[in-house]
Amino acid sequence: MHEKIYDTIIIGSGCAGCTAAIYATRYKLNTLVIGKDYGLLAEAAEVENFPGFKKIAGMELVKKFHEHCKALGIEILQSEVTKIKKEDDRFFVFAGEKKFTAKSIIIAIGLARRKLNIPGEEKLIGRGVSYCATCDAAFTKDKVAAVVGGADSAAMAALLIAKYAKKVYIFYRRSALRAQPYLVERVLKEPKIEVVYNSNVIEAIGEKKLERVKLKISKENSEEIKEIPLDFLFIEIGSVPNTVLLKDLNVKLDERNFILCNEKQETNISGVFACGDITSNIQLRQAITAAAQGAIAAHSAYLYLQKKK
Repeated sequence: MHEKIYDTIIIGSGCAGCTAAIYATRYKLNTLVIGKDYGLLAEAAEVENFPGFKKIAGMELVKKFHEHCKALGIEILQSEVTKIKKEDDRFFVFAGEKKFTAKSIIIAIGLARRKLNIPGEEKLIGRGVSYCATCDAAFTKDKVAAVVGGADSAAMAALLIAKYAKKVYIFYRRSALRAQPYLVERVLKEPKIEVVYNSNVIEAIGEKKLERVKLKISKENSEEIKEIPLDFLFIEIGSVPNTVLLKDLNVKLDERNFILCNEKQETNISGVFACGDITSNIQLRQAITAAAQGAIAAHSAYLYLQKKK
């Protein structure tokens, strides 16, 4: 029995990965998608800037990507890739207890949530500390919650949580929120939300569940340490690349650990392409730009395989 060799294996099943799969299939490439989850887009409570949808939940949007893939007969495996290695002109992808072989690889693994790395954070994950407002906002009903961060994701999380909680704090280390103006306006008009500027959460406190947080609040010529009772703490301070998986491929990364690639989404390794939030050359980390890079990566993989023929 001959081993199945895919034309391309796409690592990641979010927006970029699914778009790459759709385009690869249109180029008649035998394609496998492997992803452990739907990506960070699935955590968005509302998406209002993806063409064709006035307003849609992130999870619903990603599921539509998957439905599109399955309608084209694309094979999607829900699993975590643990290793990728290259031997001659073949790539070997390890996921769970399985090994797959491909002629090219498209990396679309997205980003992981950034953590505060403060005392009590790890201990209280799932017991008051959360990184997903979409997942856990409903649990805050009639409770006191807080969001750490000041960008779009933090503002959207606070607005969602305010639909359930009786009180929502936003703890932000700067003196003004940096979310999009329309989001800032909505946050400041919401009576349940109180923004605590120039503040850093330095400890999460609680035994069986979160009970309070310790804040360091910077003032003009001094600092104040303050404890605030809380039932939930949502951490929305951005995301970081998780590129440990690429160490055996020797793919070049920039100083922030994003994958270096050119405008064709080619990496320094022949046959390896990258797209979406994990790349260094994406100017705006949004679903629409991740999808665009996915299409380009698939086209480049197709041209690479044509040359190999």
